[in-house]
Amino acid sequence: MESSATISMKASSYYVYRFSVSPTTAPNRSHFSHKTQFPSFSFRSLNCVHSDSKPISSHNPNFSRISCSAVAFSPSLTTDLVPAKLQHLINEFQSLPETIDRVKRVLHYASVLPPFPDSSRVDSNRVMGCTARVWLDAQLDHYGKMRFLTDSDSEITRGFCACLLSVLDGAAPEEVLSVKTEDLAALNVGLPGSERSRVNTWHNVLVSMQKRTKKLVAEREGKKPFDPFPSLVITSEGIQAKGSYAEAQARYLLPDESKVQELVNVLKEKKIGVVAHFYMDPEVQGVLTAAQKHWPHIHVSDSLVMADSAVNMAKAGCKFITVLGVDFMSENVRAILDQAGFGEVGVYRMSKERIGCSLADAASSPAYMNYLEAASRSPNSLHVVYINTSLETKAYAHELVPTITCTSSNVVQTILKAFTQIPDLNVWYGPDSYMGANIAKLFQQMTAMTDDEITEVHPAHNRDTIRALLPRLHYYQDGTCIVHHLFGQEVVDRINEMYCDAFLTAHLEVPGEMFSLAMEAKRRGMGVVGSTQNILDFIKQRVQEALDRNVNDQLQFVLGTESGMITSIVAAVQHLLGSAKSSGGAKINVEIVFPVSSDSITRTSTNSSPDQESVEAGDIVLPVVPGVSSGEGCSIHGGCASCPYMKLTFAEGSRFASYLEL
Repeated sequence: MESSATISMKASSYYVYRFSVSPTTAPNRSHFSHKTQFPSFSFRSLNCVHSDSKPISSHNPNFSRISCSAVAFSPSLTTDLVPAKLQHLINEFQSLPETIDRVKRVLHYASVLPPFPDSSRVDSNRVMGCTARVWLDAQLDHYGKMRFLTDSDSEITRGFCACLLSVLDGAAPEEVLSVKTEDLAALNVGLPGSERSRVNTWHNVLVSMQKRTKKLVAEREGKKPFDPFPSLVITSEGIQAKGSYAEAQARYLLPDESKVQELVNVLKEKKIGVVAHFYMDPEVQGVLTAAQKHWPHIHVSDSLVMADSAVNMAKAGCKFITVLGVDFMSENVRAILDQAGFGEVGVYRMSKERIGCSLADAASSPAYMNYLEAASRSPNSLHVVYINTSLETKAYAHELVPTITCTSSNVVQTILKAFTQIPDLNVWYGPDSYMGANIAKLFQQMTAMTDDEITEVHPAHNRDTIRALLPRLHYYQDGTCIVHHLFGQEVVDRINEMYCDAFLTAHLEVPGEMFSLAMEAKRRGMGVVGSTQNILDFIKQRVQEALDRNVNDQLQFVLGTESGMITSIVAAVQHLLGSAKSSGGAKINVEIVFPVSSDSITRTSTNSSPDQESVEAGDIVLPVVPGVSSGEGCSIHGGCASCPYMKLTFAEGSRFASYLEL
């Protein structure tokens, strides 16, 4: 043996090696002859028991005293090896009642972490989502076992990494993949200020280990890897596009300045304010974003803010408001302006044709009327209707059952508040079936939270009140957003394979598979589920946190919503990165990934043959919207989730100013 911290092992059996270093003296790592590569078999600390035995090394009589034992497992029991080692580790920390002792134990683990080669200290080995810098390297050895090396610039984080290595280094791939982040819950060692970053280090390193494991197994089996999703990489120096769709998006981010000035001149002359949704055509958004620098009455946002922005523009003297969005958005702007006393301000939409929405259409169907009829017959009923519906639908619904409107930003708070205000209330949510199911799943998950955690969500609720409301929460079963519907199992499988260690964002309208994936990421500080504004705020917050750490970093975000969001994301990220560059800060690369579904709609050019003039999405027939020849649109070969309804608002952004002059 090279030292008492390594052991040669036969292929027919496995050993759990236990050792402990007394916290009273600092260990000398030079006496642990760990190789910088991946040794065949060496298991590190699993259970620490202090002993008064002789020093480990005669060269250093002050070295900590150590007690060693080895436990043999037959091959038939190896599938239980990782759970057993994990439970030993949990028991070890739970046996230490004092926080200071647990901290010392973490630091002990850090002291015996094998050296990490400088050649592996590269950006591609960085673990995302940790406050400290963490590196991870992995290999699949000739025994078919996973070998890991980790390191960090934080001693506490090094200790966390060493703990995970003690459990997973030398494990079979299936054992590594069988561990869930929830299994690590008991490893919250209770460090001072158990902030998100401390707790989530366990989880994020584990997820990165599992990603490397899946990749290495696939390579060994000769499987062809998934093609990466298209993406945009944003730096302080500019933008790099990966994939034809991303290339098309990138071109729109730098519009023709003459077109921008033309638009600004018209807006100023006629005192026109513009409110646009995040999902608008990216070419139009590129022009609008550039025009904002010269005309303040342009606002791109989610549907909740559009009407409020229109009121502010009216207060500032705008005589007209142009709405770039679908019909329910124009209706909402008109209604809120009237309510605010600005009935004389004109509201205009950018198409003579009806601009619908699959959710709005679902809410006007006979099936939804039957749903409301059932609600009207139920005692103490309240209809919570999603804003993505027409004013006519909202008015008709209110005739049948008391109705209030919500958005994806406030739906959870709206429903929880309603349950606190009306005894024995029955809430009937609609028309988005995925959002309704996701809300119900969220409330079900809340029953496993502590009362203090629930209070952070809503101060008037606890586990008992959440359990009590679940049977009285109803949601419509047959309405979906045709774009968010694309984020199903196929997309989730590819994210799990290639992007499980990235930051995940998801709109509340996505199917349950994507919702669950993003919620798991959220629990470890790596995800957000909510509205488009929530997604934008999350990305900005994580970028700002990286800038505050002031070390070079790479952040990767999976965009789980309509791809039109990219314009606002790029503008916000570039602003943050530009500020850091001017002050000589660290270099941060931010990659925005566009998930792709093979069920996505591919838009054709205006020269398409007659039989391509429309497509069917369920019971809905949609016109095919023109796209650019370089691949803008949605297909497995280069496009993404893009709302055809939104793109009906205006097909060519360069004609926007000319249209306003009419």
